[in-house]
Amino acid sequence: MSAPRKSMHGEWSGRFAFILAATGSAVGLGNIWKFPYITGENGGGAFVIVYLICIASIGIPIMMAEVMLGRRGRQSPINTMRSLAEEAGASRFWTLLGWAGVVAGFLILSYYSVIAGWALAYVFRTGSGLFLGVTADGAGSLFNQFIADPEKLLAWHTIFIVMTMAVVSRGVSGGLEKSVRFLMPALFVILVILLGYAMNTSEFSRGVRFLFNPDFTKITADGVLTAMGHAFFTLSLGMGAIMVYGSYLPKNISIAKTSIIIALMDTLVALVAGLIIFPIVFTNGLEPGSGPGLIFKTLPIAFGHMPGGIFFGTLFFILLVFAAWSSAISLIEPAVAWLVENRGHTRVYASVVMGALTWLVGLLTVFSFNIWSDYKPLAHISIFEDKTVFDLLDYLTANIMLPLGGVLIAIFVGWVLRRETSMHELDIHDRMHIGYRTWHVLVKVVAPIAVIIVFLKGIGVIDAVFG
Repeated sequence: MSAPRKSMHGEWSGRFAFILAATGSAVGLGNIWKFPYITGENGGGAFVIVYLICIASIGIPIMMAEVMLGRRGRQSPINTMRSLAEEAGASRFWTLLGWAGVVAGFLILSYYSVIAGWALAYVFRTGSGLFLGVTADGAGSLFNQFIADPEKLLAWHTIFIVMTMAVVSRGVSGGLEKSVRFLMPALFVILVILLGYAMNTSEFSRGVRFLFNPDFTKITADGVLTAMGHAFFTLSLGMGAIMVYGSYLPKNISIAKTSIIIALMDTLVALVAGLIIFPIVFTNGLEPGSGPGLIFKTLPIAFGHMPGGIFFGTLFFILLVFAAWSSAISLIEPAVAWLVENRGHTRVYASVVMGALTWLVGLLTVFSFNIWSDYKPLAHISIFEDKTVFDLLDYLTANIMLPLGGVLIAIFVGWVLRRETSMHELDIHDRMHIGYRTWHVLVKVVAPIAVIIVFLKGIGVIDAVFG
């Protein structure tokens, strides 16, 4: 067994700090924006059950594997994979897995920041009373006018990037940990307040039934694949964030217990978001399966007509901003850590450089909604013919880079990493330990197969063969 490594960036003060940080990374727009609308599109309760099964069988095993790699390597994902490949006597090409995670996180933040900027803008738009008495056409028109203005999108994108870099530049204890100790409790308090409001709406019981009363006739093969994909993506797996956060995890803290708690908290936020959104949607006669526009086009209608709508609407978008902010700092941390380790830069300098580069690439997304909205760079390829630059970035990261990263993490831990190493990191002393054997089978066989299926679905192979 090699000598234990020590991170040059510092450590979390304890298990609670790591749980808050990793939960902050996992809890983001996917929980509050995406989960409710894909649940609505896929029939509610039955989809939720499939999703929970996928979290347990795919999400948690891969999360444990990624945290394990991070703590074992104690460096940025790139350097961690280089060190662990050498330790295992494996090919140096495994370093590319670290690079893929860092690049994926960088690209995701470039467009994530733009969408988070929308939420930031909607805090002020809702607070100003802009949506009072608004009609469906009016809410849609206001949103379309907003994203059609490149200067406004650029301004909000810039503000959000600056907010993110201000936290990352202050380091592990002074920036990351302090921020999540404020952001996550604040996020949970806002969730509870909004849930209290939703419980007093006339259609709360209908929202509960929709979310938890399964009708398996409504679940389709496509819905199962959507649940598998979201279970993987919602935990921030395959993008280097959990690996780099794991590198700051003290040695005496259980990887298994903390991974399970993080997955439970992430899932709880998604379910509570559903319990908030669906009663409001049903009470106002809106459509739960209205797709990505649910947050920015549909909910403002509800907030514009319900009692206390300005207050609760503003609170909701603050919640969205906090969730996005806690995720954003984890997306750029791997790249900043690598610059500090390999180029000797200070964290402040590394944060400014990466922030500037992220902001610059983010312009591609900003312009995709207005002056470049008709530009489809790969229109000559059938599956990309309708995709803008933003759509391509989203497709590349969500459907290709993250699934491949997840599969390779599972393969490396399950097939390349020595079993003694994984047992040591999980504090297991008996090869026949039932928990360890179950996890090892899941991470070695079940999770890779499931994520490969999601990957094939994402790139259109399954639809082409079985459609």
